[in-house]
Order: sequence, then C-alpha cells, then structure tokens
Amino acid sequence: MNRIITILFALVTLSGQAKVKVIKAPKAMASANIYNGELKANEVILADTLTTVRFTMTYPEGRNFRFVSTCYLMDEEGTRYPLRRAEGIELGQWVSVPESGSMDFTMHFAPMPKRTKVFDFIEGDVSGAFMLLGIHESKRNLPKPLKASPQPFREGDGGKAWFGTDTITVKGRIEGYDAERFGFTSMECYYRNLLEEDEVTLVLDIAPDGTFQKKFLASYPVKEEFFTHNSKLDFSEIPFFARPGETIDITVRETADGRWECQYNNGSSKEVERLLKSKLLVSEMVYPLGTFKGTFAEANQKADEVWQNLMYRLQVVSRRDHFTPLEMQLARASAGTHFAEAYMSYAMNRGYDLEKQELRDGVYYREIVDSTEWNALFDVRNYDRLNRIDFDNPLLLSEGITYFTINRIQYAKPAFERMYEDAEGDDKKQITNQLAALRELMGCDHNNLLAQLCIYQEMLSNFKYLRLNHEFRPDTLDDIMQHYFSAFAHPYVRQKAEAFYAGKMAEKDLSTPLPADNPMADFIRSLSEKYPGRFLFIDFWGMGCGPCRGAIEQSKQKRAEIAKRDDVKLIFIAGESTAGGSDAYKKYVAEWLADEDAICVSNEDFRRFEELFRFTGIPQTITPEGRRVRDDLRIDGYHNFDGGLQLLKAKFKSER
Repeated sequence: MNRIITILFALVTLSGQAKVKVIKAPKAMASANIYNGELKANEVILADTLTTVRFTMTYPEGRNFRFVSTCYLMDEEGTRYPLRRAEGIELGQWVSVPESGSMDFTMHFAPMPKRTKVFDFIEGDVSGAFMLLGIHESKRNLPKPLKASPQPFREGDGGKAWFGTDTITVKGRIEGYDAERFGFTSMECYYRNLLEEDEVTLVLDIAPDGTFQKKFLASYPVKEEFFTHNSKLDFSEIPFFARPGETIDITVRETADGRWECQYNNGSSKEVERLLKSKLLVSEMVYPLGTFKGTFAEANQKADEVWQNLMYRLQVVSRRDHFTPLEMQLARASAGTHFAEAYMSYAMNRGYDLEKQELRDGVYYREIVDSTEWNALFDVRNYDRLNRIDFDNPLLLSEGITYFTINRIQYAKPAFERMYEDAEGDDKKQITNQLAALRELMGCDHNNLLAQLCIYQEMLSNFKYLRLNHEFRPDTLDDIMQHYFSAFAHPYVRQKAEAFYAGKMAEKDLSTPLPADNPMADFIRSLSEKYPGRFLFIDFWGMGCGPCRGAIEQSKQKRAEIAKRDDVKLIFIAGESTAGGSDAYKKYVAEWLADEDAICVSNEDFRRFEELFRFTGIPQTITPEGRRVRDDLRIDGYHNFDGGLQLLKAKFKSER
C-alpha cells in the first residue's frame, strides 16, 4: 500500500495536476508521555487530499504500546486535522515491540495547508496521550518568540498579597461517581511548602456520592493537582490553583464527547482555568535539556535551543488558548523554574558521569575521567543561561518543581564548594560564602528570592545538627540563627524563619502523641502493643525506591546485630498495588528481609502513612508508649544506629 501511494504521489506531481510538499527528516521540539522510548517523524507529505506522516516508534523489546483512533494533527492556530487511516499499525490494539526495538508505521490525516510551519501530533484527548510537539522542517528558521518578558506580578499587585499563612480548601464533586466503575476512592497530591520543614502527601478521599474536600496550610499561591494511578476511566487528575485562605470549588463532569473535565466554580482556579486546562507541557519541553549527554559547551547550545522552543510554545499556546495576563505570568514562571531545574539537573548528572567511584577491598576509590570537563562544572561563567530567569518572581514558588530547582542550585558545585572556602567550622562565614556564590551563579547583584530560599532550606536541614552541637551553648546557636535571619531580605521569609526557630526552641516534649480517630495511627499503636517496652524503628520503603533498597541491602549484617536487642524493634512497611505484595516484592523480602517484620500495605494506606508522618521515605521512631519521637531526636538510618539509640534513651531517661 505504501508503494502504491508513493507512486500515485509521484505521478500526480509529474503530471503537474497537483503539488505535493515533502519534508524530509523533520525536527520536533519535544515528545510527551513516551517514557524510555522515542516517537520520531521521519517524513511529512502535504498533499491536497491528505497529510501523511511516516513515524518510527522506538521502545525496549517486549514493551507494549498502542495508538487510539482519535489521533490528530494541530497547527499553530489550534485547527485539528483528524486521522483518516493508518498503515503498519492496528489502531486501538496493543502492539508488542519487536526484537529490533523499533517499529515503522504511517498515518494519513485530513489535508493541512502547505504553508503550515509548525504543528503537533496528538494521539487524542485522552490521559497519557502520545504527543510529538513542534514538528517542523529542520532547515526552516522558526519565527523568534518574544524576547522581553512582561513585568512580573509583585507583592500586592491587584490588591492581593502573594504571601501569608492560611488554609487552602479544595472541595467539589465528581458527577456520576461510582467507586467500582472509577476504580479509586482517593486521590493524592505531593505538596512541599518551601517555608516549612516537611514534604506532605495530601490524601483526598472521595465519598460514595462523589463529593470531596481537603484542607491544608499554605504560605503562598499553590498550583498543584490531585491524581490517581488507579483510574479505570480516562480521568485521573484534578489540577487547581489557589491562594492561602481560598476555598476552591470544582465540579468534575463528563462532556458530551465522553471526555472528563474540571469546571472551576470560583476563586483563583477559575481565574486561570484556561491555563489549567491547556496543553502547555512545560516539563516535556525541557526534558531534552535535563537528560542531555555531552560537554558543558554543548549543553549550553542545547539550553539555547530548548529555551527558544519553550518560549515559542508558550507564545503559541497562550495566543491559541487566550491566556489572561495572570495566566501568562504563571506560564512564564512555570517555564522559568522548569528550565532552571533541567539546566541544573544536567550539571548534577554531568558531575556523576565524570566522577567514577569503585569499591575495592572495602575502600572507595575516586577517579575523575575528564579533568577539563570536571573543572568546567566549577566555573560559574558556564551557568550564564540562568540569567534568563527572574528569580525574584514570587510566582515561581507556586510550582511543585521549584523545590528541586532550589535543591539543584543550592548544591551546584560553584555554590556548594565555595561555601566551605576558608570557613571550616565557621557556620556564619559559610552562610556569607554561600550567599555570595549564589548571587554570582544566578547573575544577581542582590540576594534574590530564590537565593534566600536556598539559604532557608540550608537552615532547615542544618538546624538539627546545630541544635545538638550547641545544646549547652544557646547563645552560640542564637548568634548563628541571627546570621541566617540577616540573609532573609524578604520580610515574610524572615518572619517564617524566626517563627521556625522560636517554635523549635519552645519544644519541651521529646515526643508527641499520634492523632486519635486515625486508622494509620491506630495501626502504629497496635505495633507498640505487640512489642511492649521497645522503641520502634519503622523503615518505610518500596520496590520502586532504589535508595531504600540500597540501604536495606547494605545494612543486613547490622540489622542482624540490632535484632538481638530487646529495647528496639525494626519494622519494614512497604506499599504495593496487589494484596500481600507482588511476586517481585515477595522474592525480595525472602532474600533481604527474611525473618524480619516486613509489612505490606496497599499503596493507598502507604500514602496515608506519608500524610500522617509528613514524610517521603524517612524512617520514623516510635516510643514504647506509642508516641512519635521528636524529629531532631529520631534515628535517621543505620550508619550511626547505636549512637542514635543511645542518645535517644539517655534523653528519655533524663526526662523521667
């Protein structure tokens, strides 16, 4: 069939009856929802009767994928060109990747104008649809996006302050909800308040009548989503945008064409409804940068390309979806923080690739495989692409990815290494050094908002050790904390830092009770009753957590020693999607946790443990009375287990 079509095109072209435009080896800006694989357009043929695209799908051998029949192309104006037919693939049917790892197929769509410069391939309006974004002729220069960013919203713009501590309430109803039909009774959201200590898993319970409500404390506007991996329908997420103090009411309903959508009935989510429903796909646009393999100079060229593509897409989508000024500002903030995170993730991963470690006879040997490239990671001049980002924009904080952006910048080699320059043991000088390095790294002449948050995160993570090291010299601890406070030029950031310090110093109890009327807390109390008189060390882990499994495997001998003690009990809790755990889980437990207390709960209950303890993978310590040990006293791992337990017991003994 492909041969017949090609011959017909050739005959038509030669006869002069019609013109055919052929794009050989087109480029694409990014792909979406194609994990561990690649969708590539090899050729585009624009004719008067059809637009033909020849694809190659590359996936690991044995993996399955499928394309639904609702595929379409979309041009820059949002016009859709639906799929007419396909060859080499059966639509709607699962296909197993052959031994070669790749599969060629052709799709024919409604005719698209030959003048079209850029278009997207979209599998359909379904969750997780395959997409190939920004397909264009490789030799064609794309229209340059707008260079100048509009003035970002600042504190108090429009009479609304961005910062303030208050409750956000997300509530609403899923129309026609039935737990069996939908496949889930709860959804979840990973939320990290950058001005608080812990990451939080928020569990949104769905009542039998489809109603839901969740309250949580926030310090600034939040753009997040509740999601589920268990849906049987083409509905799995509820995005929202809210300011502290707001109640957002959402109705989830099925449309006439069978799609599920969120209707925002009030508040900030309604103000930015177009953005929440748009296919901006910022994370997919920066993915080629975050995963780039190559020299720093090559990465900077890739960064320029990705930034231009990102700005181009933002411009096209915002015009097509008629973004308001606020939606445009949120989109630019999202683009900025995702770009910075991808850029700094490249630098982090590049460091891992250049530094090889090998364990020989119990000793780690370190080798730098390319000293020139290694030194480039420490040269702050190589990071000048960060200058594109307005790091004082408060809307950056609304994005969940910003925590990782801060982390990557905070521990970037030019900033982290300089922190200890001539400052060994001098906490105050380390803070001064790090601020100076952060300013230089981000191309600022002042301590911008993100630089302050880098120091804030440093303060949160260091406080436990500062408190222990200066326990008997509170004046020294206070002096160091005051130096931290002086770094926070933003009044609200400083206010939160001072409140954190005051709250910690006011803590008198070594442990806190678990909440009443909470099934997961009741479960922990039952474990305490099962092992009376013992501290419980509860290690939350999962088969998909590499560091968790690494810690389990490396600590096997140490755990055998701990098991002989009668004052502490190790308990391992993992979440699994199948009752009792998958075969892989059972095999792993038999090999690494045999004869130990390994408990398997549903993934939903595991998320409830995360919500209860406000953690993601951090071990928890429980007193013999079933109370949670204070964070700065809990045992963090096996590397100093004996010392941590000895300190903990001494504290509780002195308390009595």
